[in-house]
Amino acid sequence: MKITTKAFSDTHPIPRRLTADGKNVNPPLTIRGVPAEAESLVLIVDDPDAAMGTWNHWLVWNIQPGTAVIKEDSIPAGAIVGLNDAGTAKYVGPSPPSGTHRYYFRLYALDTKLDLPAGSARTELEDAMHDHILDRAELLGRYARE
Repeated sequence: MKITTKAFSDTHPIPRRLTADGKNVNPPLTIRGVPAEAESLVLIVDDPDAAMGTWNHWLVWNIQPGTAVIKEDSIPAGAIVGLNDAGTAKYVGPSPPSGTHRYYFRLYALDTKLDLPAGSARTELEDAMHDHILDRAELLGRYARE
């Protein structure tokens, strides 16, 4: 399974327009190679370099396994959004206070749909995903304020 974007290359800088310093919208994402037996996909976007520990930017689950593209500034139809660490149920772009931070876009293929309400936290999401992961993919972007 693979997750990519036209907006930046893996391990390279995320364009400012896709950050909290810009339009604060998610990058367009392309998904390939989802296992045929997958029932749903989960997307977790986080920053492990935050001063207080990993900071969650976007939690999305029950994405249809046939989804090939997540458009810029959009949520896949029928998907459910969890609570990010800003306390909102939406995408929050990179905004490191200092230095260069890493931003991981982690995609998981699951053998089930999750019975988890919108606005759930990452710990609840990870508990629900446990023992259901068929495959995973990762995209890494970096961002530093000027």
